[in-house]
Amino acid sequence: MTNIAIMGHGTIGSGVAEVLLKNGKHIALKIKDEINIKYILDLRDFPDSPYPEKFIKDFNIILSDPEIKVVAEVMGGLNPAYEFTKSLLLAGKSVVTSNKELVAQKGAELLEIAEKNNVNYLFEASVGGGIPVLRPIAQCLAANELYEVQGILNGTTNFIMTKMVNDGISFDEALSLAQQNGYAEKDPTADIEGHDACRKICILAALAFGKHIYPNSVYTEGITKITSADIAYANFANCQVKLIGRARLTDEGKCIATVYPAFVNNDNQLAHVNGVYNAINVFGDAIGNVMFYGPGAGKLPTASAVVADIIDCVKHLHARKYLSWDDADSSYIADYKDDTVRLYVRLTAKNDRLSVKAKAEQLFGEIKVLGRNGEQDNELAFITPFACEKELDKLLEKLNDCDIISTMRLI
Repeated sequence: MTNIAIMGHGTIGSGVAEVLLKNGKHIALKIKDEINIKYILDLRDFPDSPYPEKFIKDFNIILSDPEIKVVAEVMGGLNPAYEFTKSLLLAGKSVVTSNKELVAQKGAELLEIAEKNNVNYLFEASVGGGIPVLRPIAQCLAANELYEVQGILNGTTNFIMTKMVNDGISFDEALSLAQQNGYAEKDPTADIEGHDACRKICILAALAFGKHIYPNSVYTEGITKITSADIAYANFANCQVKLIGRARLTDEGKCIATVYPAFVNNDNQLAHVNGVYNAINVFGDAIGNVMFYGPGAGKLPTASAVVADIIDCVKHLHARKYLSWDDADSSYIADYKDDTVRLYVRLTAKNDRLSVKAKAEQLFGEIKVLGRNGEQDNELAFITPFACEKELDKLLEKLNDCDIISTMRLI
């Protein structure tokens, strides 16, 4: 029997306990060992819990107990999760987590500590909820030189965008609906401003490319400025608007990492990922493109990934899973504005729309003019040719006698 502890008994923590207790016999048959939850750490009381004897409030009980070999950290946030995780790894205990913020900020350091102490630090549940993606990148695609990862990494924003497209409702109405359905928090900032997707693309890129990427080095833009007009123009262009996390290596070996709403062509599978589902495309020199798809959040899907990591740690108590990356500084990150893109541009002409259109054609060359029902007389929307984004920005500055309402990249 292997004793474990769970730190945190919120949505994910209670799900981890539920899966382990419900499927305990099935898991034991698979791994020839019984996993016993000895402690559950939480400052709150749970008098109606079916396992009240397991709750404790003192972290040091877990840290000092030699019987505890594996700990699930499902507390969330940086503190005290960072201090607790570091202490556990230094004490020779393996840690699994769903805490994307912690992995994105401190992953390189914690993986190094785990390696030096011959224990495991696993975090499959930190990206994509229940979708198996990190382990396949590290193991199944190990023969590849990976050069790009991109995807829909946040179920809340994807639900909102899907409702805006399919039901024709506003952003505020779609957000309210997401909150009513339990898909969005009372404070949805981390989701709708792109911070959650940013942390996930950091983890994916670090694992794929072998160097840590810090969230503050990722250009991050949310979905709060998207309107029904933008969605209508996207439809005219045979595209869907999706919040995309993307990281790719340049020819110089640097990384461009971004999170932003984009026009996704309907030929791209990502355009058809709807609701709270996530999808991640991984590109490698041998495999080409492989896609991972499934529920990106939720109590039991995420708990499933946490428990899978617990099982992995129990099976490898005296050996390390090969999962690591090197630290890196800001010189590793390339300017996202140096990327070659096409831009969707929506503007209103101050006087004559046709003269602004002629000026745009003069500046950009061949543009694709878009249309929509209800288009205003002074409104113009178009897609630019491919060019360096910095150059496109300079050309937009020369487009006078108009107000730029919105721009979006195409992928």
